[in-house]
Amino acid sequence: MDPHIRHWKVAIERCCAAPDPDYREMAKMIAEIATTDIDETLRQAAAQVLPILRQAALKSADRRTRSMALRRLGIVNDALHMLSAPQFGRRGLTPKMLTQDERYRQLLGLPFGRHLAATEIQQAFKRAAKTVHPDGGGNGAAFLELAAARDALIKHH
Repeated sequence: MDPHIRHWKVAIERCCAAPDPDYREMAKMIAEIATTDIDETLRQAAAQVLPILRQAALKSADRRTRSMALRRLGIVNDALHMLSAPQFGRRGLTPKMLTQDERYRQLLGLPFGRHLAATEIQQAFKRAAKTVHPDGGGNGAAFLELAAARDALIKHH
């Protein structure tokens, strides 16, 4: 785990547990997080929390603003937790290669593993063709691939 992430996690937990948190220090730290290149989700969470923290750091901030700032810190804390939590399961495995039939179904947006009626395939083709057709702003090659997928699925089923 990145030492910055560990430091930020501990600082946020201390801030949330403190009876009178230092919002100014928290705003500085969240601004630092917002400028890092560790994770896009973490940067977005920090950018979302920063304005309310800056408002809470003002001497004129009321209790409601400060409690909202603490709640919003939870967004950054959750993003930090996702980065630091151990990942279990089948990491690093290459995804299963799709069969030709499954690729056609994926292209048309149809479900895998069940029988399809010809009308269902045609309706899916029409939906997908609206965005891919050359007259609708798409390109010809993609439309021809879509038509080939429709024809193969109808012929197969």
